[in-house]
Amino acid sequence: MLPLFKPGDTKHFSRTVRQEDCASFDSGQVHPVYATFALARDAEWCCRLFVMEMKEAQEEGIGTRLTVEHLSPALAGSQVDFTAVITGIQHHEITCSYEAVCNGRVIATGIQVQKILPKAKLDRLFAGL
Repeated sequence: MLPLFKPGDTKHFSRTVRQEDCASFDSGQVHPVYATFALARDAEWCCRLFVMEMKEAQEEGIGTRLTVEHLSPALAGSQVDFTAVITGIQHHEITCSYEAVCNGRVIATGIQVQKILPKAKLDRLFAGL
């Protein structure tokens, strides 16, 4: 793992909410707004941007925790801006807090944790499942 970042460093990601990001289940669309599960996916991606630069060729990141406090809706077609901040690095574990903002409103906050591990270790883990 490359020691490129430290607590306080930030990454940014923006998503224009697409129709496929809206809340829907097998029964159909629930609301024409950003679904919590899609928001969680994009929050994790924003935090993973650190991992993409930190992992070495024989390593990969794997998520270990994700929290979402979904505070306000975002309509389809609106832009959501994510900011991830490293709050801690412990051995091969990177902890980030994140915030998602739409039209000046904080729509979500949370924590995301990933570990950077050797790909061979992950392959052994997955093979044993």
